[in-house]
Amino acid sequence: MQKSNRPKLEILEKEKIKKIVEEAIEVLEKVGVFVENERGLELLDGADAKVEKKEKKAFIKADLVEKCLKTAPSQIKVFDREGELALDLRGDNIHFDPGSAALRIYDLDLNKSRHPVTKDLINFARLTDSLSYLKAQSTALIPSDVPEQISDRSRLFISLQHSAKPIVTGTFAKDGFEVMKEMLVTIRGNEEGLKAKPLAIFDCCPSPPLKWSDLTCHDLICCAEAGIPAELVSMPLCGATSPVTLAGALVQHTAENLSGIIIHQIAKPGSPVIYGGSPSFFDMRKGTTPMGAIETMMIDSAYAQIGKYLNLPTHAYMGLSDAKILDYQSGLESAAGAILAALSGINVISGPGMLDFESCQSLEKLVLDNEICGMAYRLVQGIGSRDEVLALNLLKEASSEKHFLTSPHTLKWFKKESFFPSEVIDRSNLGDWEKSGKKTAGERAKEKVKKILSTHQPKPLPQEIIRELTKIMQSQARLQNLDQLPEW
Repeated sequence: MQKSNRPKLEILEKEKIKKIVEEAIEVLEKVGVFVENERGLELLDGADAKVEKKEKKAFIKADLVEKCLKTAPSQIKVFDREGELALDLRGDNIHFDPGSAALRIYDLDLNKSRHPVTKDLINFARLTDSLSYLKAQSTALIPSDVPEQISDRSRLFISLQHSAKPIVTGTFAKDGFEVMKEMLVTIRGNEEGLKAKPLAIFDCCPSPPLKWSDLTCHDLICCAEAGIPAELVSMPLCGATSPVTLAGALVQHTAENLSGIIIHQIAKPGSPVIYGGSPSFFDMRKGTTPMGAIETMMIDSAYAQIGKYLNLPTHAYMGLSDAKILDYQSGLESAAGAILAALSGINVISGPGMLDFESCQSLEKLVLDNEICGMAYRLVQGIGSRDEVLALNLLKEASSEKHFLTSPHTLKWFKKESFFPSEVIDRSNLGDWEKSGKKTAGERAKEKVKKILSTHQPKPLPQEIIRELTKIMQSQARLQNLDQLPEW
């Protein structure tokens, strides 16, 4: 029997967590939160929050916070397109998915980024489908050849057809949610089937400081009523849209997420909600929001610990880089974030593939990041011990052989103990590396991308489902006076 002591990172002591949560609740009660959505204000008003309708502001007391936290589930299960369990969001379980909604794609042939088109999103979905350490896909790109009014639903339409993995997504317009829900219902057969086996997670992002826009609050409520997991993505920028100290930013992050949980749980108690975020430590020198900053990663790990304290599934944008190309910086920041996220036990880790402050995706980086994810999964398995003497008998045996290569113990355990990366990671000696062309990691990743896209075919949807999805999407295209959308 093999036992493992899972390595774990806890960046906050329990007393500090309690203080942050208590202060966040006090912020909600005394400072309040802006809610632009009328339905959201009505729900809060009906739940005995103090609502100033003219100012669109709500003040929330501790008892309402506690009531809503009790109804929010501590475990969420998300299923793939075939109805098989893909994500078990609870405890310290970790799952990686690509970063989403990039405005650009890095083109390794051109050695620069460019605006993506629909074909890029198709390739991205197919590539994600093939990478075993990515447990979900995302609507990772915003194709420039689709009108922005229907881009949100078009991305889901593409992703549903080109990968069987569950999807992390979101809307860009209020009329998008119902259309996107209709697509998901088409896959599951009916609304009850979608509630029982959710296929997608919708990001819902408050606007810092302490504000829910009309759109995001609308989506939050719609997710609750539909039983679709809502992922709260609070985004305080230290020193810009939140207090500059990490602790102060954590108070704001907690208050924003708690306000979202309250609106969500009032709308439908017991509906699935994820405690997430995408904060950043604002770089005063450059005026940028570095996701690869160590302070950003510290906030991520800390707020995830707060989410666990509140008994909620957790999410973070980690395992990504602010670098503009595949270079030392991109590997450094991506690996550091992914490993810290894994050690923090964050349930949904969004980021693989991303460059340039969450604005750019790269197929080659996605392949390389998949290897980092594999390393992270191995790390959290820990160092196991078996119900036997650890090494004494083996060392006695090896004293005559002078090695362990042919030992039955070695043959039994070496595959179970080791993580073996794919060919994109170089473990050859210098001579073999030179004979194989002295290729860089980026060059090897590019070769693997081309190989996967030429050979991997995701399991196709039934034709009747494709016809229904196409009918939905074509009706949206006609609303924009388009006879057809880009070929998919």
